[in-house]
Amino acid sequence: MKTTRNLLFCLITLLFTVPAAHAQDFAKYRGFSLGMSLPTVLKYTGQKMADVKVVHTQPAVIQEVTWWPTNGPNTGSQSDTVREIVFSLYNGELYKMSVTYDRASTEGFTTPDMMKAVTAKYGPVASVALAIDSPTNDKYDLRTKSIAYWEDSQYAIDLVRSPFTDDFGLVIYSKRVNADAELAITQSVKLEEQERPRREAERLQRETDDLEATRQKNRKVFHP
Repeated sequence: MKTTRNLLFCLITLLFTVPAAHAQDFAKYRGFSLGMSLPTVLKYTGQKMADVKVVHTQPAVIQEVTWWPTNGPNTGSQSDTVREIVFSLYNGELYKMSVTYDRASTEGFTTPDMMKAVTAKYGPVASVALAIDSPTNDKYDLRTKSIAYWEDSQYAIDLVRSPFTDDFGLVIYSKRVNADAELAITQSVKLEEQERPRREAERLQRETDDLEATRQKNRKVFHP
């Protein structure tokens, strides 16, 4: 109980003692900006179209580009603290950046340590998950946990931590486009489930046709 009370005290103190950052743009992260086009993202990361993962195609195109910035261009002097960034695009527009920090760079960090670092850049938090370091936290729930939340009228930043690996990360996103993307993803999953029987039947038919074509070809040339 004493440890929990001390943690709560540290978090509350952090909310009111760290000065707000001046003129921070929540849409930007280390040279990248929400709203960028896919070609611009590829240019800044040095990736190619072959590196783009198409997650969904209907009712909207959802794409992802995963980038490991170690010694990469346009990362700045702090690039070694980031292990990877996943760029998510909605109809060709960058709407979310999911940053995972290198474990060695945050080893030993407590939740208040990480919050202080992020608050120094983005200003006071909008909300805090006070129970994130509670000993009763369910270690079998492998979903990424939101620790703290920053926002302005258009954009939001989640400080997250994986219960499985303890890795810290940031999720930076456009509120409006993220809502549209989540709706499109939900609809896409439903469409895929509806189309699954038809696609499976088509796949089996292709396999049957290919096998028959191979059979006929082999019949013409086989000699016992």
